[in-house]
Amino acid sequence: MKKNLLLQLDADPLPSAFDAVVAHDAGADALIARGGVTPADVRGQVYGLLFTRGIPDLKYSAAFVGGSDVAVGEALFTAAKDSFFGPFRVSVMLDSNGCNTTAAAAAAKIRGAMELAGKKVVVLAGTGPVGQRAAGLLAGEGAEVVLTSRRLDRVEAACRAVAERFGVTVGAAEAADAAGTERALAGAQAVLCCGAAGVRLMPEALWSGHPDLLVVADINAVPPLGAEGVEATWDGEERHGKKLFGALGIGGLKMRVHRACLARMFTQNDLVFDAEAIYATARELATS
Repeated sequence: MKKNLLLQLDADPLPSAFDAVVAHDAGADALIARGGVTPADVRGQVYGLLFTRGIPDLKYSAAFVGGSDVAVGEALFTAAKDSFFGPFRVSVMLDSNGCNTTAAAAAAKIRGAMELAGKKVVVLAGTGPVGQRAAGLLAGEGAEVVLTSRRLDRVEAACRAVAERFGVTVGAAEAADAAGTERALAGAQAVLCCGAAGVRLMPEALWSGHPDLLVVADINAVPPLGAEGVEATWDGEERHGKKLFGALGIGGLKMRVHRACLARMFTQNDLVFDAEAIYATARELATS
């Protein structure tokens, strides 16, 4: 039996220890970790995977793109895919800074708690990689998604990026203060807090007494939490007639999804785990 080999491509000088641990837990027998990788470096590294094993055995090799810089990770991911030709390809996954697995897990939790088609979902502080991906995935389910930021120009740019990447339209709202957040949440059935660690986005009084909200989710695990009154450990806890998901509740699914996608890459040599493919896995695992 061939050993499962994972090539870890990381733009940071030191490859992520977190990604390495998850890779081993997911079934990688050996990890080839490369740090400080640029797009120009990728083809040679991928060719090392392609030309050392026969075509039937390429399913035992795979590539994972990580690192803390999502934009650079996307460039590395594209370079990896562009290195493939004919039957010479291996499965590849992008999850720089956990962007795809976190967004997929959050979206899957919300989807499992309510019907999304035609419902308004607000992604607070959603201009970053996780917020944009979650918005795209939720809009793909038929939700009316609104992104917020403290600056209107920034959130409008993020909405254009979501439209370009996911082919969906999402709305923009400025939420520079509590009043702006309250306006953005008018008529919303779900809210996902995607702000920076330790930044409160929504007081408990706002969501607890909201007449329409059914789901409140928050990816921030560092106090003060994004949604006041939502404990990080909650995974569908019910309070005030709403289902509540904290960062660790979402994170449990995120870790399952991360490991499952890595394990599946060693079953065939042509899987591409982008945001959509990772979300499909999250949807499956969220119901199991």
